[in-house]
Amino acid sequence: MMTLALQAVLIVPAVAVVLLAFVPNYKIGAALNVIASGLAFAAGVGLLFAPRIRTDVLIIDDFNIYLVALTTFVAFTTSIFSASYIGHELATKRLTPTFLRFYHALYQAMIGAMVVALVANNIGLLWVGVEVATLATVMMVGIYRTPEAVEAAWKYFILGSVGIALAFFGTILVYVVAQDALGEGLHAMRWDNMVANAARFDPRLLSLAFVFLLVGYGTKVGLAPFHAWLPDAHAEGPTPISAVLSGLLLNVALYALLRFKMVLAANTQSLDGGLIMIALGLVSLVFAAFMLYRRRDIKRLFAYSSIEHMGVITFAFGMGGPLANFAGLLHMTMHSLTKSAIFFAVGHIAQVKGTQRIADIRGLSVSHPALAAGLALGVIAIAGLPPFGVFTSEFMLVSSTFARQPVLAVCLVAGLLVAFGALILRLQNVTFGEPSGPAGRVKASYVPLFIHMAVVLAAGLWLPEPIVAWFRSVAALLG
Repeated sequence: MMTLALQAVLIVPAVAVVLLAFVPNYKIGAALNVIASGLAFAAGVGLLFAPRIRTDVLIIDDFNIYLVALTTFVAFTTSIFSASYIGHELATKRLTPTFLRFYHALYQAMIGAMVVALVANNIGLLWVGVEVATLATVMMVGIYRTPEAVEAAWKYFILGSVGIALAFFGTILVYVVAQDALGEGLHAMRWDNMVANAARFDPRLLSLAFVFLLVGYGTKVGLAPFHAWLPDAHAEGPTPISAVLSGLLLNVALYALLRFKMVLAANTQSLDGGLIMIALGLVSLVFAAFMLYRRRDIKRLFAYSSIEHMGVITFAFGMGGPLANFAGLLHMTMHSLTKSAIFFAVGHIAQVKGTQRIADIRGLSVSHPALAAGLALGVIAIAGLPPFGVFTSEFMLVSSTFARQPVLAVCLVAGLLVAFGALILRLQNVTFGEPSGPAGRVKASYVPLFIHMAVVLAAGLWLPEPIVAWFRSVAALLG
């Protein structure tokens, strides 16, 4: 039986899609988008206090309930940022009402699809949720209709389609394995049934399925070498979509992968998926860390930073164990909040300066001190400096890895230090010195930016005991 909160978190985005598709006025659409996102967030918070349920189609457990709350929160704050950001794009005629006709409807479709993927107890429904979210973001990435934006959307569509096709094939293989043990039908597609009966599955076919799933969903996560779509999508699409991509969609794809890893781990004779995740995580971290030095576009810079941090998170879950899983969950949360906040700042910076080129952005501390402060806090946090929550999660992961695999810990720390140097170097160039370019003004949304950073700072100083217990419970689920 679905609770009221679960019904609301699923129904509100669906109703909002239909309503917003028929609202031609941008201001009205933006207001309705914020209201719908706020209601979904309220429902997501309500799920925290609702009973856990398991049906053939839906599941609410400690793992996805925290991700639903995080997803709806970032979606809500991003909708507030989006209202002012897109309003400025309309005022400067970079976008037209014709191109924005379905922007808010697509935004709600994307958020609703991600929530469906998170609460699905059915491996097929999860795949559908990820696919719908992908298609919605593809259309939004190309909304500027420039040759670069269309190319970025097309690349995202092609690579995303290849990835989702591989994930679909892997999903079919998992069902084939499960039906041999559980019989045909929805019963054999349930996460909880699969985990409970995974020891009875054919380990060879299950291992093959996980390889396809790892490549398929790994493409959505943005792991190297499957990352090629991500920098272009961030650089050419609207900044609110960059915030949602980095802060939410990458998490949902990783969530899908972790659900399958739980099934794999319950079959002791199957492939060790953790080892592959460790390798892909380290490759992504080191590759992205060096690529940060070569970026000339500020949005591409933070796109590669997202690849780096998804590598760190994947590495953490590959290591497994209570402490590494706890660190991975905390890092996933801190990255979502911090990176979306960074894109809030970067979006308005690009608007006031009229460019995304790093070389043309100087002296923000003089010309736009509030934006400079927001960007500086975000970069310091994402670079892993104390007292922010990213430092806490990275410290926990490094400590756990040193205790178990010192060589891997050295590689991990080296990658983090290389990335740290690149980010701090770019921050100095952008923030200090004589202001360059125009000193335009925008009606900026500072509230979402500083709320995110306040939460990240608070998490670095103190985590309430209920949240700690929550993360420990999920870490135990992940094994």
